[in-house]
Formats: sequence, structure tokens, C-alpha cells
Amino acid sequence: MILYRSMLNKFFYILLVALLTLSCKSYKEQQDKLPDTPYRGSINISVDESFQPVVDEFIQVYESNNPGTKINVTYKPEAECLKDLLNDSIRMVIVTRKYTEEEKDLIIDSLNVGPRSMTVARDGISLIVHPSSSDTLFTMKDVKEILTGKFSKNLIPVFDGVKATSTVRFIIDSVLRGDSLTPKAMAARSSKEVIDFVSNNPGTVGFIGVSWIGNPEDKMQLSFLKKVTVANIESTDRPGSYVKAYQANIYAKRYPMVRDLIYILKESYRGLGTGFANFMSGEIGQIIFKRAYLAPAQKNLTIRPVRLNE
Repeated sequence: MILYRSMLNKFFYILLVALLTLSCKSYKEQQDKLPDTPYRGSINISVDESFQPVVDEFIQVYESNNPGTKINVTYKPEAECLKDLLNDSIRMVIVTRKYTEEEKDLIIDSLNVGPRSMTVARDGISLIVHPSSSDTLFTMKDVKEILTGKFSKNLIPVFDGVKATSTVRFIIDSVLRGDSLTPKAMAARSSKEVIDFVSNNPGTVGFIGVSWIGNPEDKMQLSFLKKVTVANIESTDRPGSYVKAYQANIYAKRYPMVRDLIYILKESYRGLGTGFANFMSGEIGQIIFKRAYLAPAQKNLTIRPVRLNE
């Protein structure tokens, strides 16, 4: 009886090993047939130009950690990124809003794949002025008057485009709310050009994502900060107190112009797009957002009070 049980146990052990071997082999064969995985292959993504500095850093770190991967990124206005939701060759878009139900249905009907999205961070829209400007403190009423051309001084707003960008959409939807943008508003071709234009033209106010001027540890952004002055906006929680789009103010929504950074992924299998998405929302990705002075959305940001000795 003991001999019989011993033989039976050996039989089941051999059977289990065989099944696991076949299962592993089958999984590997399936992975080998995929055009890409989280650790190999290449994909194309479209990204809102407002977030180029931080997304460049993400791609550099991800490709460095996964040498067999290549993420080909195109930076463009948000509306153009959202059009790419129906472009089969674009796997992911990174923008400031989620897809609508109509867009979701179109993607499913056209590409036969269900999109998914996640808010991975938040940033703020900063106001920048010429270094000689005496106007560096604004209420949101002042901001709206600048945008509509009703401000007491002739300050001209400058954007990274007059339509189709996430910055302009935020201003129209969340600040103007039905009012019309002044016809004097000017458009540059990129956030960098907004900075350059304001630095050379007193009497202008630039509207750009804090991703371009919020990181004091970035040499390029430090060079931008030497060209322009970042204005303070009245705090949402303390009337008469003015704040900049610093990380803690964005996280607490104390700064009044805060928006989301969202990825939209179209992938029917666990490929490179899934790997990159998980990287952004995971521990390392959230740390990258934190070090870039944006507010991580998937991990808690610890805010410690600091007393300065004057």
C-alpha cells in the first residue's frame, strides 16, 4: 500500500511538472507572436506639447530600464492628439481630458478595441510676464479681464496656439465660461516660443503649463526663468493671499488653475503601451512626476510645513 502511494505521488509530481512546462512554453510562444510586449518592441504615441519636458524624461528612463523598447513620440496640440484616437498606428495619447462616450464608441467601432484611461498627475497653468512688468499679482477676476481685453492695463494674452491646445481649452472651459477671448490674443507655435515672445515683449502675459517652468532643478527651465517672471495668482482658500503653481499648491488645489494629465491607451493585449502606462502610474513613475514638480495622482504626496527663519 505504501509502495502504491509512493508511485502515485511520483506520477502526479511528473504530471504537474509536465503541465507547468507545457504551460510556460505555451505562454512564451504566445509572447513571441505578439508584435511587442512591455519589455520589447516599439510603439507610436501622441502627447500634448504642454507636457514635453516630463514625458521626455519618462521615455528616457523607461527605454533605459528596458533596452529592447522604443517609444516614438510626437508632440502636438491636444485636439490633434485626440484625433489620433482613431489612428490605428497610434497606441497611446497623453492629454488633459478623458475620452467621451462618443469617442469611446467610435474607437470600438473603428478599431475593435476598448480604450482605457487614467489620471496619472496634475499640473497648473502658469502666467508669465516680462521681467520689467510691475504686474505680478493677479486675482482670477484680473485673469478673466486680461483674457477678454477688459483689464485696466493693455496686457495681451499669449498662448501656445489660439485653438486646439489644452491650455486654450482649459481657459475657454474653466476660466472664460461663455465669455469670448479677446481678438488681441496672440499665438505662438509652442510653449517655448511663448516664453521667448513674452521675454522680448513687455505688455504681454503668457499662459503655459508649469511643466515648462516649474522645475528649479532643470537647467533648461532655469534658463527660461531668467527670461521671464512667473506671476502669483490669488489663492482659492485664502482671499488676499497669492500663490504660484508650486507642487504643494497644485496638489491641494490652492492654485486656481489646475488640470489633469491623463493617458488614453488603445491596446487589446499586454503590450508596450500597457507597460509604459503601468510605469507612469506605478511607484517609479509617480516619483518622476514628483521630482518634476507636478502633483502625482496615484500616490499620496506628503506635504510638510516648513518654518523659515527671517
